[in-house]
Amino acid sequence: MKTLFRLLRWPLGQIIIFLDWISGPKPPTRSAEAQQKLDAQTNHLKLYQFHQCPFCVRTRRSIRGLGLNIETRDTRNDPRWQSELIEQGGRYQVPCLRIDKGDENIEWLYESKDIIRYLDQRFANGPP
Repeated sequence: MKTLFRLLRWPLGQIIIFLDWISGPKPPTRSAEAQQKLDAQTNHLKLYQFHQCPFCVRTRRSIRGLGLNIETRDTRNDPRWQSELIEQGGRYQVPCLRIDKGDENIEWLYESKDIIRYLDQRFANGPP
């Protein structure tokens, strides 16, 4: 049964990625200065994710729709990010947003809906 699931997962993942590619939201247009300010405010955010995970796709679509430049870290294909997520975040679950609040204070936010809500509240109206 596991083998069947793995055989189905790859083509379904490719379909999800393709549909995201053709129907993805366009980022808002803003001045270069406003985008630089927003980029500075998001450089402390990192998204741990799998490329084909539907919840990760949903989260990345929201990030793209808000015009945010957030580094993505593929925990499936990069053991460095996988171990960092487990050791520092406490569990191997994606998507997960790492929020570095400075002074070694890091918050690990799991669940796509919670991540999207956080980003919307903070960035939906452009740079604060």
